[in-house]
Amino acid sequence: MKAKSTALCLPLAALLCLGGCTMAPRYARPEPPVPAAWPSGQAYQEPSGNQADQEAAGLAWQEFFVDAQLQKLIALALTNNRDLRIAALNIERSRAQYRIQRAELLPQIDATGAGSKQRIPKTLSSTGQAETVEQYSAGLGVSAYELDLFGRVQSLKDRALEHHLATEQARRTVQISLVAEVAANYLSLAADRERLQLARETLTTQQATHQLIQRRFEVGAASELDLRQAQTRVDAARTDVARYTTLVAQDENGLNVVVGAPVPAELLPKALSENLTAVQDIAPGLPSEVLLRRPDVLAAENLLKGYNANIGAARAAFFPRITLVGSVGVGSDELATLFSSGSGAWAFAPNIVLPIFDAGSRWASLKVAEVDRDIAVAQYEKAIQTAFREVADALAQRGTIDEQLTAQQSLTDATATSHRLSQARYEKGVDSYLAVLDSQRSLYGAQQELIATRLIRLLNMVTLYKVLGGGGEVASAPYIP
Repeated sequence: MKAKSTALCLPLAALLCLGGCTMAPRYARPEPPVPAAWPSGQAYQEPSGNQADQEAAGLAWQEFFVDAQLQKLIALALTNNRDLRIAALNIERSRAQYRIQRAELLPQIDATGAGSKQRIPKTLSSTGQAETVEQYSAGLGVSAYELDLFGRVQSLKDRALEHHLATEQARRTVQISLVAEVAANYLSLAADRERLQLARETLTTQQATHQLIQRRFEVGAASELDLRQAQTRVDAARTDVARYTTLVAQDENGLNVVVGAPVPAELLPKALSENLTAVQDIAPGLPSEVLLRRPDVLAAENLLKGYNANIGAARAAFFPRITLVGSVGVGSDELATLFSSGSGAWAFAPNIVLPIFDAGSRWASLKVAEVDRDIAVAQYEKAIQTAFREVADALAQRGTIDEQLTAQQSLTDATATSHRLSQARYEKGVDSYLAVLDSQRSLYGAQQELIATRLIRLLNMVTLYKVLGGGGEVASAPYIP
């Protein structure tokens, strides 16, 4: 009896071992269709070789954004932002779908119980007399369990897993984009608040100048042209104050939406000049190392692996499918004797389906799976090319923005000196007010441009952190219980 049991167990074990194999092609990561180094030229900085700059992919956002207010704001956004919440829920959904697919690798066992009571009239009874028939049963059964001899179910499980992993990478992409968007909105608000403050200070100065010229005009020391020109500068400043007041309000509204909750007043920035050191500097690293760690590129690769596994399921469809249906239990015509001796019952109904003719449907399904895999390869390569372009553009701006900022600072200082000299010459009667007006306009424009250039520099650093895949999260498979 023991030998007979062993003989039955060995084929079953062999079937289970075969079920772990698949007919999917061996996966090989496509070569990145981008150069091995970042672009070089006049627009790019030469590598300094300074190892103090940390690569973005290994730098947590708390280490990159060093401003305390901005850190609190990002933490608030990570808790309340709806896009990130949707991405997290998508992970839960894909995890559940993967568990459903994985469960098909094991038989589903159900407990069943049934009972019926029926009166048969004498006209239908085999005895010629009316009778009451009772039937009761209870048991355990396996319904439609497929022996995965050719890896069809395993391939579908692998595809579901890769799609789940892709949603995890999609969540990381949303998180990195969210962190960068919060920082960008925060810095833009700081810049617009500083522009508004500059416009208000300019308005105050222009109003004082206009009053001075008004008094000089009344005593005949200034012309009406000077008075009207002073009035134009007052009106222009008033226009800018109104415009920047609107922009500040809109920036605050946008920040509230990104954060997902009303932002406390103490977390709002006051001026951009107070946030010039809000972020750290980072090193770009090598394309082959950086781009392949970006979560959107990893998500594209996960989808590629999923379509590759789907080919295994399409290939397995050409081979027989064996399905097992069985049950064991008890049955009786009386409830009292349901579990009595001799009431045992069992059923075993294996089913095999062997494809013979389907008018080419399976070949077409295999072709679809292969084309889907080829499309996924192209999408994966496009994701790498897009990532390379984004980093290259950010590096091009990074290579020139410091020089631009230095030149703009020098221009602003020179314009301020020119304004002081023209004001002094006008007060001494050497020059007309037109020279003062021109120097005021130039100084105001240079100051506004300096704020804009500082903002561009900070936004470039934020963008570079984003496109380099910053976040400090290790790209590993999430735990799936």
